[in-house]
Amino acid sequence: MADTASARADDFERLLLRKGVGALSADRDRCADCHRTPLVGERIFLYDSGRLVCELCRPLRRQEPAGVDVVRHSEYGHTVRLTVRAA
Repeated sequence: MADTASARADDFERLLLRKGVGALSADRDRCADCHRTPLVGERIFLYDSGRLVCELCRPLRRQEPAGVDVVRHSEYGHTVRLTVRAA
């Protein structure tokens, strides 16, 4: 009986892990060609069709991108800024 409870606990842990990983990967932008998540600092190319293409797959396309952006860290914009106080 202890083995079945342990097996159910292991299955439950795996289920939670898969669900968490799935939620994290669903929230990321991926390349339309290779489905890779671009790295921080990598340039990404945006096309009129709304597709996002990574820097590695860009040479495979003939058309010019509508825009270029740099992948930023998730903490970008959330930093503490120091200000000088007047005495």
